[in-house]
Amino acid sequence: MHAIVCIKQVPDVSDVKIDRQTNTLIREGVPSIVNPVDLNAIEEAVRIKEKYGGKVTAISMGPPQAVDALKEAIRQGADEGILISDPAYAGSDTYATSYILSEAIKRIWAEEEIDLILCGKQAIDGETGQVPPGIATRLKIPLLSYVYKIEKIDFDNKIIIVKRKLDRWRETIKSRIPALISVIEEINKPRYSSLDYVIKAARYKVKIWDNKVLNLDLKKTGLAGSPTRVIKISTPSIRKKGVIINDVKNPEEAASLLAEKIAMVLKGG
Repeated sequence: MHAIVCIKQVPDVSDVKIDRQTNTLIREGVPSIVNPVDLNAIEEAVRIKEKYGGKVTAISMGPPQAVDALKEAIRQGADEGILISDPAYAGSDTYATSYILSEAIKRIWAEEEIDLILCGKQAIDGETGQVPPGIATRLKIPLLSYVYKIEKIDFDNKIIIVKRKLDRWRETIKSRIPALISVIEEINKPRYSSLDYVIKAARYKVKIWDNKVLNLDLKKTGLAGSPTRVIKISTPSIRKKGVIINDVKNPEEAASLLAEKIAMVLKGG
């Protein structure tokens, strides 16, 4: 069994900075964390490895500092970590990112069989949830999204059964593997790192693949390969302090005062 886990290092939500010239997030030098639900994806992959044997490879695309995210994956039980990093990939939107990640996975797949690809449902910096289906589409494998439980895996017969959480109901789905699974937080609780994993992560040297390794079409990467364009960025205006109506004698009077306040706001008063 070989599971690939795609993870992302995201800016700490308390310290998001924007490049005003490119309208993209500034990641270099910004305090970052591993995207929280990606930790659930790592944990689930490690649990599968512990049950069935095999190995887990974590991959991430980002600036050089994203090696820290892959070290975190090793601390949590992943066996290998690969950072996909090249200046030509900077500014990639979800479309270009899915292209780059899928090509990296194909490179791994050319050397050894892959059974599962796991991702978190979405990243907290973009909140699009578009990269997992983009990867699955490019690799031409089934996508199992919003998974909160893996019921059964039959590696001999290449079958997996999972439970999905949707808005109003739950689904149980049977699929062939290889498949891509995007998980939600409910699937597990990430473990605390053991001393052995901490020591391994401290000594582990993350592999770095740039475009000399992947040899991708640069017209499909970075800003050049991104059909999404951010035209304008603005800071939301600070809301004015509200008014508490508490000196009225009855509900009718309160309703009348509230209607007057709403009318003034609508008129720009």
